Amino acid sequence: MAHFLFFLLAIICIASVLGMIISKDQAYNALFLIVAFVCMGGLFALLEAPFIAAVQIIIYAGAIMILFIFVIMMINLRKGVGPEKKRWTVYFAVVIAFVLIAELVLTVKGTLEPISSAAVEKLGNPTDLGRLLFTKYLYPFEITSILIIAALVGAIVLVKKRDKE
Repeated sequence: MAHFLFFLLAIICIASVLGMIISKDQAYNALFLIVAFVCMGGLFALLEAPFIAAVQIIIYAGAIMILFIFVIMMINLRKGVGPEKKRWTVYFAVVIAFVLIAELVLTVKGTLEPISSAAVEKLGNPTDLGRLLFTKYLYPFEITSILIIAALVGAIVLVKKRDKE
């Protein structure tokens, strides 16, 4: 039964991500993304990581998607948000693409290594997750929070500029 659920959730997740890529309507893209997040939560639940599954569904499918929907509501869908293209943005995009490809290769390489059974047992335990998050991964955690705040400030600035036009 677990294999059937895994394949069902994986197929639904892949189909919703493909639907999000193909669709040009922002509202449908947000709905497809919610479906993908819920399926990911189900996959984490199948991995016996209930805390991560609940966080995936509550935080991503709930809170983050509400923010996305607010942004979609604030943008004039007829005009869209079309920033001017500058030459340096193309070079910056190429550099970021190479960094992301290198990161993807390192991630795939890391997934091929066997995981110890002790690490698997601690995968979804909130106590161990909190201990890791606030000791070993404290700086990445804080940097992520700073990036989220910067993104929110950037979104507010963009909306304020659009209102003045």
